[in-house]
Amino acid sequence: MRKIDVDDVADIGRGAAILGTGGGGDPQSGSLLATAALREYGPVQVLGLDDVEDSAWALPVAIIGAPTIMLEKLPTIGQVVAAVQQLAEYASRTPTHVLCAEAGGVNSLIPVAAAAALGLPLVDADAMGRAFPEIDQGLPALGGVMVTPAAVTDEKGNGVVVDTVDNHWAERLARAAAIEMGCAAAISAAAMNGRQVRELMVPGTLSLCAELGRLTGPNRPGHEDPVAAVARRLSGKVVFTGKVVDVDRRTEKGFARGVARIAGLDADEGSETVVRFQNEFLVAERDGTAMVSTPDLICILDSATGAGVRAEILRYGQRVSVLAAPADPRWHTPEGHALAGPRAFGYDADPVRV
Repeated sequence: MRKIDVDDVADIGRGAAILGTGGGGDPQSGSLLATAALREYGPVQVLGLDDVEDSAWALPVAIIGAPTIMLEKLPTIGQVVAAVQQLAEYASRTPTHVLCAEAGGVNSLIPVAAAAALGLPLVDADAMGRAFPEIDQGLPALGGVMVTPAAVTDEKGNGVVVDTVDNHWAERLARAAAIEMGCAAAISAAAMNGRQVRELMVPGTLSLCAELGRLTGPNRPGHEDPVAAVARRLSGKVVFTGKVVDVDRRTEKGFARGVARIAGLDADEGSETVVRFQNEFLVAERDGTAMVSTPDLICILDSATGAGVRAEILRYGQRVSVLAAPADPRWHTPEGHALAGPRAFGYDADPVRV
């Protein structure tokens, strides 16, 4: 992928809904924003990690908040651009590249809109290889990059720069600002130089989103089952197939938290899977025993189309397939588990790997 144009947006959005592991926000709102920006400003140049020079100063940009709120509170191009510009002004530096904070949901397309409006290249990579709910849960933070200073902006023109003593406080204070801004805001954080970008980002995830989108889109190649095609591409496996029978979901402290229950169908009839989520799907338990957990990917797909089903739109009666796929291996270290394993989210359990 050497550029992104309007024709690429739908594929990226479909793939982002899968890699978002239930979270990351509604890719449809990101698609609308990216399409509007691309039509106004033209295509976005896309660079691989090897194309980023040491002298670069690259800024991630994303939406922070509860995905349930993002369904109705849509971001604006001006708000997203303002987050990047405010951070650049605070640091007295000129950004050279735009980065994806996470490869999931709206946050795979927000950087497309920002890059188009700012006239900057976008790097084909992200900081997680999936989506996580907290801004300090990225591989750059794991590698020693400070998340702050960070700029948080809303659609009204308000902006706050957060500068903290560590990344834990970055999440707390940026989240508090986002809550006061209506539980959904734009954020630019974790600025990096070129060496850090090459070493700490997950390569090729924008291209992966586009590929997954093609595998599950209306013009998908051949007649292969789209769920099986996604599982093969992610080196994962379908661990459960069934019908959603109950969803307990609430918005709490800027997150969409809850539990979904799926009754087994076909080969899984007679069993039940419980999926626990905090924006993203974090633990999947079959008949009381964990099958897979964060930091590995838990993706819930529509069994017929392979489309990613997000936590905020899970509903009774949906026929779904639960797909487990391996995370970037850097997450499977003691430090990675401490930052994004089950215990980091309050679950008293060790990670269960695919």
